[in-house]
Amino acid sequence: MLLLDADGSLWLQRGLGLATWVVLLLVLRAELPLVRVQTGVVVVVATAVEYTFSPLLEVYTYRFDNVPAYVPPGHGLVYIAALALGRSLLVRAHLRLGTALVLVVGGCWAAYGVTLADRPDVLGFFWFCCLAGFLFWGPSGPLYVGAFIVVSYLEVVGTALGTWQWQPQDPTGLVSIGNPPSGAAGGYGWFDLYALLLAGPLLVRWRRLRAGGRPTDSPVSAMTPDER
Repeated sequence: MLLLDADGSLWLQRGLGLATWVVLLLVLRAELPLVRVQTGVVVVVATAVEYTFSPLLEVYTYRFDNVPAYVPPGHGLVYIAALALGRSLLVRAHLRLGTALVLVVGGCWAAYGVTLADRPDVLGFFWFCCLAGFLFWGPSGPLYVGAFIVVSYLEVVGTALGTWQWQPQDPTGLVSIGNPPSGAAGGYGWFDLYALLLAGPLLVRWRRLRAGGRPTDSPVSAMTPDER
């Protein structure tokens, strides 16, 4: 999709957006209701971040100075992909090793950005610190490992193709930014935190509305430990 959008028209971009929504909805059909709501929260929060930091503040810009139509549902697919990687047998069986590799690889990348890189990357270092904090103390360790793989890959490919570009500094001129910033996956730790905090209450409220206001079981309490 990023390759198609690299030199495509605005109408092609809109068509890719429609296709991405279809794929996301099809993927979510196989997920638990709670995961569907979590993904919806991620899409809403990430879209608000996109419109704030791209068209408004221009911290990074897309080719048409917009937020491409495939980006909001794309955030949902990134979240599902990170979740799928995190709950794979490989990551679950070697979670400590995977966490260590993320910390080492991400740490070296972030350290390079603030020491030796021609284009300093303080923002990437800050985001890596967020990622490390989530890996040590967050509730979704396997997902953070998956997010590092998926988000880092997309950032490297997207900027290499020119689908989007990060500005050298933030609007204040105080924070330098790499292209791409090294620790961008740290943002998904915050997205996941919002999803975990909001999805359960939202799902309970939705079920109460469907039940005509009668009390319903908590969506979390009815899940198995693996599903949580």
